[in-house]
Amino acid sequence: MHLAHGIRPNLAQFLQLLLQVLLVGLTIGMTRTVVPALAESDFGVPKNSFVLLSSFVVAFGLVKGVMNFVAGRLSERLGRQRVLLWGWLVALPIPVMIAYAPSWGWVVAATVLLGVNQGLTWSMTQTAQLDITRLEERGLTLGLNEFAGYVGVALAGIVTAYLAARWGPRQGLLGFGLAVIGLALLLARFGVKETLPWARAEGAKHAPGVAQTVRPRYATLLSQQPSTKEVFWLVSWGDKRLMALSQAGLVEKFVDALVWVLYPVFLYQKGLSLPQVGWVIGCYGLVWGGAQLLTGRLSDRIGRHGPNVWGMVICGIGVAAMVLQDGLLWWAVWAGITGLGMALLYPNLSAAVADISHPAWRGSAIGIYRFWRDLGYGIGALGLGLVAHFTGQMAAAFWFVALCMLLSAGVLLRWGAETHPRLNPAPA
Repeated sequence: MHLAHGIRPNLAQFLQLLLQVLLVGLTIGMTRTVVPALAESDFGVPKNSFVLLSSFVVAFGLVKGVMNFVAGRLSERLGRQRVLLWGWLVALPIPVMIAYAPSWGWVVAATVLLGVNQGLTWSMTQTAQLDITRLEERGLTLGLNEFAGYVGVALAGIVTAYLAARWGPRQGLLGFGLAVIGLALLLARFGVKETLPWARAEGAKHAPGVAQTVRPRYATLLSQQPSTKEVFWLVSWGDKRLMALSQAGLVEKFVDALVWVLYPVFLYQKGLSLPQVGWVIGCYGLVWGGAQLLTGRLSDRIGRHGPNVWGMVICGIGVAAMVLQDGLLWWAVWAGITGLGMALLYPNLSAAVADISHPAWRGSAIGIYRFWRDLGYGIGALGLGLVAHFTGQMAAAFWFVALCMLLSAGVLLRWGAETHPRLNPAPA
């Protein structure tokens, strides 16, 4: 049976996967405003205990990074849909654990499950969408995927802030979380198709000796059926381009860890109400999500490398500016500018990895890149928590993240390269 690739011939399935990633974003977003802001008053975290406060994001990053790696490999053996279903089953206890948490340790434990859920579900939506679309639609595909996910993150942060103000943080999160996860589980079971056959069909088109109109500069492996160890080595260190992309992915998560851990506390202590905190952080998420409708498509036209480097720089500047002046408008504007930087780099780092990863092992390569990227949550949260702890100032953590972003941009500029096969094709 002929399997057509492209968004248009697979529109129904493409939209199902976009709905899935929206629900993935809503699931993680419900923890991003209420939980950190009320960690002291409702969950027993001592004031200015920055390392303890960051512990739930450290746990999330470590677990999600590992699960991204596992999910990519599992999906090539067992299928994308099955891994997606497992991810939603794991999520069911999360809102219950947070709602009835007697201590901060329960919140950390719930976040461990959230890391498993996010590693399995978000990885599968991206991999499945790449399976069914064409190479020249890759930037658009990932832009739409990240748009749906991070709009979900932003909306959940705003909605749960209002629910917490009206019904209390625990009951608000319980009702919201169970509704989102229950709907996602039903749709994953009955609406999502298995896309692994599309990936195998694409791989056959790029087999040796088959004529090709577009020639990607695939990273070179030593064997036709590479082991997990071989792909991990290649993506992490073996290929300079993939190494540069992986380190950029890791460091850019420092920004999101900062937004998750310290933005709510910083803004709440500055006198903003919980809904106002939700809107400032929502500006970051909404711009990040919305702009990816344009930035993913933009990279299909002008390439990945420039948007990636500039995105890192803009994020660094946006983070630093947050502590230079006070005011609701000031914070909202710079949160939005930081979101714009994330929109430039976020889908396009992933698209660059996909450009130079052969379809036969692309799922593993994306999983390994996402392992390093989401490990950045753990490393970044721990780093900014330690900096804030030893300096006694939250502002120092902002400067730490900004500096890391600018240094990482330099590494990406030096070791990275344009990966779009139309703009930088392999030799004939």
